[in-house]
Amino acid sequence: MRHWLLKSEPSEFGIDDLAQSSKQTAPWTGIRNYQARNFLRDESSVGDLAFFYHSSCPQPGIAGLMLIASKAYADPTQFDQSSPYFDLKSTDEKPRWTAVDVKLVKKTRLLGLDEMRRVDELSGMRLLARGNRLSVMPVSVTEFDAICKILGI
Repeated sequence: MRHWLLKSEPSEFGIDDLAQSSKQTAPWTGIRNYQARNFLRDESSVGDLAFFYHSSCPQPGIAGLMLIASKAYADPTQFDQSSPYFDLKSTDEKPRWTAVDVKLVKKTRLLGLDEMRRVDELSGMRLLARGNRLSVMPVSVTEFDAICKILGI
């Protein structure tokens, strides 16, 4: 089992949206970075745990825990011309982008960046690296355990 951190803007899809989804499960779509896509497509597995991270908002931070509930599949938004994630170069035969389904495990208090930066076990976390904008990233066992301890999960 691997651990992940997946970012989403709460104005587009937040932890509350996941909580209100049917069976608290929803597709995680819109990934348009090749490294992030590769993590989802090649390295994530059903049952992996992931932190739900609110980004590009007044108070960014970890807002909950979810699990990867499906294998990676072709992201349907790449074929939808009305979607901001439409990709003219994607075809049914050669889709460029992948999605996974995620299921809510637990909504938590918001764990912000400032608090995370004060935790020694998180000093090497990709999320805290300067200039890191990757929307899907692995989380080490040490980092995962430290965050779970802080959040009481």
